[in-house]
This record gives sequence, C-alpha cells and structure tokens, in this order.
Amino acid sequence: MEFTGVYHKTSEQMSYPLDEDRLVINLKTGYDVKQVFIHHGDPFDAGILGGNEKWTGRREEVVYKKRLPHQLWWTTTLTPPYKRCKYYFELRTEEEVWYYFEDGFLTEEQINMEGRMLQCFTVPWMNPADVNRTPEWVNSTVWYQIFPDRFCNGTPEKKDADIVPWQTGKVTNKEKYGGDLEGIRRKLPYLQDLGITGIYLNPIMEAETNHKYDTTDYTKIDPSFGDDGTMRHLVSEAHDRGIRIMVDAVFNHCGRKFAPWLDVQKKGRESTYADWFMVQDWSGIRKMGDTRDGRFYSFAFADWMPKLNTNNEEVIRYFCQVCEGWIRKYDIDGIRFDVGNEVSHRFLKRMREHLKKIKPDIYLLGEIWHDASQWLTGDEYDSVMNYPLMSGIHDFFLDQTMGKEEFENMVNRCYTMYMQQNNNVLFNLLDSHDTERLMNRFHDLDKFYQQLAVLFTLPGSPCIYYGTEIAMEGGFDPDCRRCMPWDEIGSEENRERIGQMKKLIRLRKEEETFRSLHFHFPGNYENPRCVEYIKLDEEGQKTEILLNCSEVPVKVKGTGEVLFARNYQNGILEKNGTLIRRT
Repeated sequence: MEFTGVYHKTSEQMSYPLDEDRLVINLKTGYDVKQVFIHHGDPFDAGILGGNEKWTGRREEVVYKKRLPHQLWWTTTLTPPYKRCKYYFELRTEEEVWYYFEDGFLTEEQINMEGRMLQCFTVPWMNPADVNRTPEWVNSTVWYQIFPDRFCNGTPEKKDADIVPWQTGKVTNKEKYGGDLEGIRRKLPYLQDLGITGIYLNPIMEAETNHKYDTTDYTKIDPSFGDDGTMRHLVSEAHDRGIRIMVDAVFNHCGRKFAPWLDVQKKGRESTYADWFMVQDWSGIRKMGDTRDGRFYSFAFADWMPKLNTNNEEVIRYFCQVCEGWIRKYDIDGIRFDVGNEVSHRFLKRMREHLKKIKPDIYLLGEIWHDASQWLTGDEYDSVMNYPLMSGIHDFFLDQTMGKEEFENMVNRCYTMYMQQNNNVLFNLLDSHDTERLMNRFHDLDKFYQQLAVLFTLPGSPCIYYGTEIAMEGGFDPDCRRCMPWDEIGSEENRERIGQMKKLIRLRKEEETFRSLHFHFPGNYENPRCVEYIKLDEEGQKTEILLNCSEVPVKVKGTGEVLFARNYQNGILEKNGTLIRRT
C-alpha cells in the first residue's frame, strides 16, 4: 500500500462537528486504496479507558469520495449518541488490508494481538461551544460588489472641484467621478429587479483617495459619499427590498492622516499611539510628512500606508468599538476585512466574540487569496473570498492542455480545504476591484457565460462585480474600476446580457441543487475538455452542468429539462457551449 498517501488528524477540516449531533470525518489516501471502512463507537463502550475489556467499535463503509491530483478524499458523517467518538480506519487495496490508527498502520494479526494497546483516533467531546457556526442566510445570497465612486452619482447638483465628468472607457486611480451612496440607493430598484440580495461596498469611510483604502476616520462616512443619514437610508431601503449590506473594513493599515498616526509623526516614540503601528525605523519617523517616496516608510503593506499593530490591546478595543458603531448606527449585515491574512489572529478572535454578541448572524469575511484553513476554525472569519476557485477556473479556460480531470481536481481541492459550514458560505467571485474584469480575459461571451455557469452552481455564495451583468470590460487595477455606463444600459445588446444574468440569478435562488454542498463528477464523456458535474440536494434531486471547453461539438447523452443553455441545439453542444438541465 502507498502509506505516504494516507493522512488523517482529529482537527480542522479532517474531523469536526457539523452541528451538535453530527461528526464529519475525512481521510486522504492514495489511489491504490479501493475501499475504506471506519470502525467507530463510544470510547467507553468497553468500560473505562485502560480497562481490561477489548474495544471493537462498529464497522461501516465510507462510500463518498472526491478525486484530488494525487490522492482520494474519503468522507463520512457519524452521529455519536454521547457526543464523543473513538475510531480507526480499515484500508483495502486490491491485494492488501491495513488498519490505520493514530500512531500508524497495523495488520489484522497485529490488531488482534492479545494485550495490544491500540491508539485509536479520539474525539473526546463535541462541545457545542466549539461548533463552527456560520450565518445561514449567506448561502442563499447573490452578491453585487460596488466600487462607490464609479457606480452612480446620485447628487449631480454637487459640483465639487475635484469631480470629473462621468465617462466610459479606461480610468486611473487619480480621478473622482462623484459616485456616492445616494446613487446606490437610487439604483436599488435596478438591483432588486436583477435579483441581487446582497451588496458588498468597497470602503465608504473618510479617506483621501477615490478607493478609500487609506482611511482617515473610521467613524465617519466619507463626505464625498454622503453622511450617516445617507448610509442609514440606504441600508434601511435595501433591507425593505430584501437586500443585505456588507461594508469593507481596512484594519491592516490606515491613511496618512489618521489622527493617531499624525500624533506619532509629531511626537515619535513619545506618542500615546506609538505602539499602534508597526514602525521598523523610528529614526526618520518625524520627517515623513506627506512623502510617498518610501524612504521613511518601512511597512509591510505599502511604502506609504502605515501598518497597524493589531496585536496591541488598545488597537483591538478601538476597532471593536468602530465595528460595533457600524452595526448600531447603520444596521449592516456583514464586514469584509481587507488584507485579512495580515490582521492578527488575536485581533480577529476578539473581534468575532465582540460582534457576534451584538449581531449573531453578522457575516465576517476575510480577504485571503490562498488556503485560509487557519482562519476558518469557527473563532475568526465565517468565510473568505474564494480566490483559489477564481484562479483555478481562469487557468482551466486559459490553458487548453488541461483536461477535465484537472478541472475536477481543482474544484475538489477548493472544497476539501475547509469545513462544510465554511464551504456553504464561501464568497465566490470571478473578478473584483483587484483583478482584471472577467470579460477582459478572453473577450469571448461564450467562455464568459461558461464561467458564470460554474460560479452560480458551486457551493457558497456567488458575487458579481458591478457591470458584469452587461459583460463590462476593464484591465487590471485601476482599469477594472471603470464608471458604470448607465447611458448604455438600455441598449439591445445590454438588455440581452442582463436577461442572461437574471436567468442565472433566478435559477440560483429557486433551485435547491444550485445552492447545495453536494456534487460529483461522473466522467460520462470521452472528450478531454468536456466538463460534466452533477449537483444534488438533500432530497436526491439532480442538476447536470455540462461545459464543452473543446474545439469540437459534443453529442449530449440522456435527457432532462433544460434550465440554461448556450450553443446547444438538437442534442449537440457546440464549441464553448453551456448546458444546465434538471435530470
């Protein structure tokens, strides 16, 4: 047997309580393992631990598995009657049988050896306080990300000197176009008609730049966007329309004019706020002024944004109060943490405990672009932005040498990194204010909708970036932050594209299978770039997603009710075609 391919531990996403009653157990093996059984039971079935009686457990086959590039991921769900569990695995290849324990592998003769002390895997108690709980409403939410300055100007009568005329086409980070919260409020009917049930706002607190990631005052709405009353009005009306609101929190760094930072620049080490920042070079701290040349800025994030010390107790208390204020003043539903992997674990644990007492179902989302397991154990974030899925989807469509098995492996990897609770509320996206726009990548509407079909049918919570409903183009940051072309929204071409998006959103909201955690890749097609996967709900209903990513037509097998299709006719799925059907 390929022993190096076998792995399990009784922590994180390998063994965890799904709720107060169910225990999820996952195991990795090599492809040589053809069958897995788990022997499980209460640790005290044979008396007290260390007693004379032999513990055996109940034997059950583990039938569910996912294929990874070099391993199989086996999963089962147990219901321990006393909320505790002891177990080991029986692994069967075509020629061998091995038993896998916490301390290694044993043969059948060895486990039956008289007097042997077997080191089973043990879950001592499924403590309700340790269950990873995520807000249920997120899975059924379809998000719409808005970069406020470029979405809609709702107060055109305010002609500030630094506001330039609204335009289409390329932009930089220098211009301010006057988009504001009132503009977003006025477009709520449009978003509601599109089917949107959640808005993610890029930063709206007072800052110098148009992107507002250089916060000056965390307690004040930026005057160019509105004020407290404007924000309350926006959230209240959004809620009336069934739309939740998530705001951006920039706690890794601050702007140059954040009051505590100004005090540090003035007083140096003598400042009351000296330990609020991760200063590496105090020798030049008072010379900084407004310079952005990097000579005096030695911070992790950028050469001109001071990095906050989120280990500091005063900093933790301050930002807990800031977020509490956002909840109490505006009744927001979620907070997205910018640069979420550089904010300290200590900070995040305290923040979660504080905010969940105020609003238990608030959604705490981290911006992390890589495996975020250590942040998703139930005491920090509820979820993260699923950039691994975004990049995996993109790379498959870019690299024509990749086969459907590699697509399957990529998707399975993304959904075996975390617990099911987190997978259920992952923030899935295909582009954002930090990336090239989706349409810009291939300039191909058929590939564009193939990727959207994946986005809307995989577990988690899908998000579209403003303008994606009309296949808006834009290069890498800052060009991805173009103005929303409202004057062109009613064109025949855009109406057709909006109709396609509405259909996908409606299916996501109406079809339980679209939102379900359960999926598998049956492999019914020989074409190496014909991707097929099945989504299943708890009642066993099935939806098939078929993507022809090859250069040749594919004859579709079987029958079913077509829910969404492109380049499909008379049972033939053409090049870059999409078919979603109920089977």
